[in-house]
Amino acid sequence: MPIYIKTEVIKEEYLVKNYMRKQIINEHINWINKLHKEGINIKSGFLVDEFKKPGAGGLLFLEVETYEDAIEIIKNDPMIKNDIVEWKLNEWININP
Repeated sequence: MPIYIKTEVIKEEYLVKNYMRKQIINEHINWINKLHKEGINIKSGFLVDEFKKPGAGGLLFLEVETYEDAIEIIKNDPMIKNDIVEWKLNEWININP
């Protein structure tokens, strides 16, 4: 089954709105957990630098049949619904057997 990867970066104006950002991230985590419990193979996390400092964005891995299926799921992500991230969805193509 194909794997789709959503890359995202929090919009600059939300970097200073800590309370709102944290609230939406908690909604995002609950959304991920709900999908996982429903049997969807999904993983989400954020990137850190060599000092473990966040800020380089996040990744979401989603295993579904089609790009359209991935979009249908992703558009319900609280981080997208609340428009706090710039994001892009791509299919991952495995090059090793």
